[in-house]
Amino acid sequence: GSGRAETRLSRRRLAVLAVFSCYSLVNAFQWIQYSILSNVFVRFYGVSFTQIDWLSMVYMVAYVPLILPATWLLDARGLRLTALLGAGLNALGAWLKCGSLGPGRYGLTMAAQAVCAVAQVFILGLPSRVASVWFGPAEVSTACAVAVLGNQLGTAIGFLLPPVLVPNTPDDMDLTAHNISIMFYGTAIVSTLLFFLTGVVFEEKPKYPPSHSQAVLQAMPPEDHSYKQSIINLVKNIPFVLLLISYGIMTGAFYSVSTLLSQMILTHYEGEEVNAGRIGLTLVVAGMVGSIICGLWLDYTKTYKQTTLIVYILSFIGMVVFTFTLDLGYLIVVFVTGGVLGFFMTGYLPLGFEFAVEITYPESEGTSSGLLNASAQIFGIVFTLVQGKLTTDYNPRAGNLFLCAWMFVGIILTALIKSDLRRHNVNSGIMTMDVKAVPVDSPVEHESRTALKIQSDL
Repeated sequence: GSGRAETRLSRRRLAVLAVFSCYSLVNAFQWIQYSILSNVFVRFYGVSFTQIDWLSMVYMVAYVPLILPATWLLDARGLRLTALLGAGLNALGAWLKCGSLGPGRYGLTMAAQAVCAVAQVFILGLPSRVASVWFGPAEVSTACAVAVLGNQLGTAIGFLLPPVLVPNTPDDMDLTAHNISIMFYGTAIVSTLLFFLTGVVFEEKPKYPPSHSQAVLQAMPPEDHSYKQSIINLVKNIPFVLLLISYGIMTGAFYSVSTLLSQMILTHYEGEEVNAGRIGLTLVVAGMVGSIICGLWLDYTKTYKQTTLIVYILSFIGMVVFTFTLDLGYLIVVFVTGGVLGFFMTGYLPLGFEFAVEITYPESEGTSSGLLNASAQIFGIVFTLVQGKLTTDYNPRAGNLFLCAWMFVGIILTALIKSDLRRHNVNSGIMTMDVKAVPVDSPVEHESRTALKIQSDL
């Protein structure tokens, strides 16, 4: 009748989260491994810096046209198939790179990177889905932060490891090719192992739903999960549209800074390739700490808008400080300011995912996350091209000030968002209807579709 469905936490949830985080890590590593060695690959392949930048930007370009089909696949065919596609394509792209170990093979390495970029489409939208489907209300934000953390850790390792594995040896192309082969083959072996682990560990969902909000969603008949209608609902959701733009600005700025970091550092600190990687590592590791802290804070307070707005403002301040201290001539200052920038800018990423899920429930987490990431990729492409042009024609400060101006716009848009914590209300036992609140445990008629379509068997 009107009782709640049984909910339990599955032991498998930790393994699912760990495997997903690991293959997301490898995908992010492959994204940044060229950009942090831009000067090495420019000589190795005999191409321009812009062509090397495109090895990073192809991730953003591939995402935009493919996100809607990928999100449809996630909703229609489920979590397991989507996860296998992401892990499998990631491994395939890694092996294709092993065939590009020679000057003049830029085309092949671009094709391989494009395959990895397609894999990313099946990865970036999963953190909120994995967290919601497998984790309970008291841990869902932390789980989402950990899932995003894997991608951030991959970026961190991508900043740190390639300069160590492939030192700058401009007079010995054979040694350069050998060093690159170690990096490429190692990545391919690890990504293949993770593909097999994904097949073993991932299941569509646990036997019992982990939360009452998931019980509600699982009880809906299939026709209620209209993908087209979900897109329409999200586009009409003004708070989500504002978040869509503000999230795209922040994350696009992070992508641009990550792609061009090596060029920015080497402009003012010639010959410091290794330290450029370490600064990138500092930026991302600080962001990982920020992500975990923000996830724990959200699970404890549920203050989604307030936390998101504060972190956005602090990211803007961090970007301004980083911009005006980059050329002081002291690398230690860049390490500190880069760390502060990363703590807030990268820490913002899981906040956007979870805030979107809260204000769009009961729409699919994969759909909202996919649209957020599509916005981020579009802004990332534009920001990288414009900031790169400003950095080349003028100086890094001009490019960074361009990003600061856009981040200020993002602060205004975030402040305008009116939050409606729908999922939190469900898990707390309150349903938000048009005017009044209805307890979840009370009988709900079938006609009350506005009350999140609760079926009578719940």
